Amino acid sequence: MLDVSDEVRSEIGDDEADRLLGGAHAPDTYECTSCRTPGDTLMEPTSTVLFIGDETAVLAFAHSRCIPSQVVPVSEEQLLGAVRSINQAQEPAAAPQQPSYTVPLQEPAQVPAQVPAQAAAPVQEAPLPAPAAAGQAAVLGITCGLVMHGGTGHAALVVEPTGPVGRPGNTSGTDEFLSLLQDAGFQPLTDVDVTPGQLSGWSVLMVMGQLHAILQPAAAGGSTGWWQAHQPLQVTDAWRVAAGKQAEVTMYAVPAGTVGRQPREDLLRLALERAAAQGQVVAASLPLAGT
Repeated sequence: MLDVSDEVRSEIGDDEADRLLGGAHAPDTYECTSCRTPGDTLMEPTSTVLFIGDETAVLAFAHSRCIPSQVVPVSEEQLLGAVRSINQAQEPAAAPQQPSYTVPLQEPAQVPAQVPAQAAAPVQEAPLPAPAAAGQAAVLGITCGLVMHGGTGHAALVVEPTGPVGRPGNTSGTDEFLSLLQDAGFQPLTDVDVTPGQLSGWSVLMVMGQLHAILQPAAAGGSTGWWQAHQPLQVTDAWRVAAGKQAEVTMYAVPAGTVGRQPREDLLRLALERAAAQGQVVAASLPLAGT
C-alpha cells in the first residue's frame, strides 16, 4: 500500500521506484516520519518522503493520512544531522532502526541554495541586517506555541526582533520590520481569533518532527531560507500534531519589545491581542513543508 509520487519517482528513477512498489526496499513496518508512531506498509496507505541534501538523498516513510508522498529539499548539514540524531536517539533503547536509507538519484538533485540565517530562536541567535544608527545588529527571537482560532488550536510562530530592522542602506534607525514583511505579502492583523490568509511561496520546513527553517520564494524559482535554525528546534507534540493536521503554521511578526518571551501559551495570546489592537502585528498562514 505504498505511494511513490511523480516527483519522488523523477528523483530516484523508475527502476528504484518500481523496486519500492514491488516490496524490495520497502519495510513491512516503520516509524512515521511525521507523527512518529508505528506504521505498516502491508496494512495501511504509506507515503514515501524523499529528503534531498546537496549530495545525499534519504528516503523515509510516513502514514498517507499524515503527509503525501513528496520531495523535501534540505541542506546537506541538516540532512546528515537529522540522521545522526535519529541514530543517537535509538542506540540507548536498542530500538529498531528507522526505515530510511540513501537512494541513488537519477540525476544530481536541484536543491535551492541555502542563504545564511537571517534570524534565530532565542537560544540560537544570529544577526539580522539593521540600521547602522542602531549601534548593533538586531536578532530575531522565534517562539513556538498553540494559538486558538475560533476554538481550534493552531501551530504558531511569533517572530520578534531585539531591535529595529531597516531596509538595506537605511541608516536612519527607523524600524521597518513590519513594512518589509508586508512588501513580501504578510497582512496586518487586528483579530487574533481570525486565521490569516495563506501566503503563496512561503512555507515552514519540518524535518523528522523538528523545526528547521522558514522558506521564502527564490528569485530563480523554488524556495530559499528566510530563517534557518543553526540546529533543529524541538517543538511540543501538540504543536507538531496541530501543524500536521492543518498542514500549515501561522506566522505572526511584531516589532521589537511588543510581545517578549511569554512562559505560557495563554499569556502569548494575550500579548498578541494587545499588539494586534495597536496595529503592531502582521501575519500569514504558511504551508507546512516536510514532516
